[in-house]
Amino acid sequence: MAFFTGKGDGGTSKLFDSEKGKRVSKSAPIFECLGQLDELNALVGWCKSACPDDMVVNCQKARLVLHDVQDHLFTILAEVAGAEKSVPLSSVESLGVMIRAIEADLPEVKSFLVPGGTELSSRLDIARAVSRRAERRLVSLHESGEREISASSRAYANRLSSLLYALTRFANRFGGADESPPKYL
Repeated sequence: MAFFTGKGDGGTSKLFDSEKGKRVSKSAPIFECLGQLDELNALVGWCKSACPDDMVVNCQKARLVLHDVQDHLFTILAEVAGAEKSVPLSSVESLGVMIRAIEADLPEVKSFLVPGGTELSSRLDIARAVSRRAERRLVSLHESGEREISASSRAYANRLSSLLYALTRFANRFGGADESPPKYL
């Protein structure tokens, strides 16, 4: 596979389901969505690379949990690009189980928390914020009618920011960082 073909130099690209020879403007909302998901996937990889080997979440290494998230993001990317793929409902349910397990092991939160407890929790917080932005683009694309996105993929995108928040809090506890609410000065 070549690093570049030059075919996109004119500001267009193809999707999996593009008609033969038909190209789409790179300014189209579908490419904004794909870009947001790609950015999120890269950030999740950045978080994964910072996970200590002994950081275990719900009986799984945190690094493997994040790798699984990346695999699911690739599935959503493929679906957005027109491939006949979608996140299985069982994956959405598994995400919910993991979030609840992490939440049950942490002190209850009654307000927002100031980001920045540890390097890893800070990275996860950035990924959480980008996850929400990517979800908004995904929902917008679906609602516009430009691309139908499966209910299960949209639900996974919704749960993902919650997982990243739970992992942020878990990383703070794992790293011995205190969590504090904002002072609202």
